[in-house]
Amino acid sequence: MARYIHKSRKLRLAKLGRQTKWAPFWTVPKIYGKGRRVHPGRHTAVKRTWRRHKTKA
Repeated sequence: MARYIHKSRKLRLAKLGRQTKWAPFWTVPKIYGKGRRVHPGRHTAVKRTWRRHKTKA
């Protein structure tokens, strides 16, 4: 791996890191109603982890 990470690569990795976070907690009652208990990770757009899926960055 390179000694220094270029800014463009760092920005790409930062974007991918943001996509893997859980959705906000208030999305659960908004989508399913007050009584339903669902994990907010269900509403995340892209589910990616450094162990399972590699990036092209």
